[in-house]
Amino acid sequence: MELPASPNHYFIWGIDDSPYGPVELSVLIDWINDDRVTPETWIFTRGSSVWQKASDISELKDCFKPDSDTIFAKPSAVPFKPGALRRIKILADLKDAQLAHLADFLEFQEVLQRAEVVRQGEPGDAMFLIMSGELRARAMIGGKETILTTFGIGDFFGELSLFDQGPRSADVIANVDSTLLRMSATAFARLTREAPNLATPFLQATSRTLAARIRADNKRLIRISQQFSASGDGR
Repeated sequence: MELPASPNHYFIWGIDDSPYGPVELSVLIDWINDDRVTPETWIFTRGSSVWQKASDISELKDCFKPDSDTIFAKPSAVPFKPGALRRIKILADLKDAQLAHLADFLEFQEVLQRAEVVRQGEPGDAMFLIMSGELRARAMIGGKETILTTFGIGDFFGELSLFDQGPRSADVIANVDSTLLRMSATAFARLTREAPNLATPFLQATSRTLAARIRADNKRLIRISQQFSASGDGR
């Protein structure tokens, strides 16, 4: 499709909560075609000096019309091209053919705001990857909710269930309406059996993220311990 030339330059708000740009309209359209920019992506237009969702910008609306190049379209789910799966950080380096194959092992799940996706203590049976929305992991301590962490677009949770169907360590609740990709433990076993060349980069990327989380948790525990020691010394 051909869009009129525009003197505008654009800044894009990425899933890592950082702005990118400025870029010209032609570059922005390329990013849309590569699924790096979605209808829900926030974009700052110099011409109007406001942040808007990409689908609300007049010169971009035609870019988001559905086409026949989708790899799946299931009831109660949004159809995605292979490249759209790169919204998930651990899938960012996979090629389109790999993403299309991976989709065969994923299910789509839409959850409403305040819906409980997993419940603490129940056996785990799936990993979830977040395509849109936001969720929180919580634990009820003394009858009060303690938020352990918040998950946004591109994050994942429940990964230990792929290896050990032990009890969930926390509740996970949708803060807003959200769209998830669900990989069951059964599907993961099939992935490792049928497509080991795809399972390997998937596991490597997942492991790197887990390692980063563990390091961050360790640093946080050290800070808490140091603060506790300091307060004890001052008594």
